[in-house]
Amino acid sequence: MVLGKVDAAVLAERERIATRGRSELAAAGLPVVVPGLDQIVSSGVEVSVCEFDDCSGVKVTWRCSSRLWLSAKQAVDFERPDMPLIQHHRTVVEAMTPAIRTILVSVGFEVFGSKSNRAPRSIDLLSAPEAEVPPVWWLPDDELDG
Repeated sequence: MVLGKVDAAVLAERERIATRGRSELAAAGLPVVVPGLDQIVSSGVEVSVCEFDDCSGVKVTWRCSSRLWLSAKQAVDFERPDMPLIQHHRTVVEAMTPAIRTILVSVGFEVFGSKSNRAPRSIDLLSAPEAEVPPVWWLPDDELDG
């Protein structure tokens, strides 16, 4: 089965939604992963864009520190599901996901829980505020002078 790619206009809209999401999450004080950064040197909120037509388009995932992620991955690889660090990793991700969802909904995003088997604890972004709508944290210059 060959996956089809979305057209340029759809991809551009997905990129706009992702960029706005990264900006809003950074404004809330969360560390945001730079797109393309290797997982071994990154942690925080990852907002990624899918270019294929069989996905939701924009996915938001919490990345724990590389130390916690690697340790949990090794425990799984060595078939040690009883290790407390696996549950701790899951707990951290499960705690961060609703916080991220709440922040995004608060500033006007339409979100839903991921249907992906590959990223079950992630959030899919369906839409963002229109480009003409300024972020809630943006104050016009005349409001700053007072």
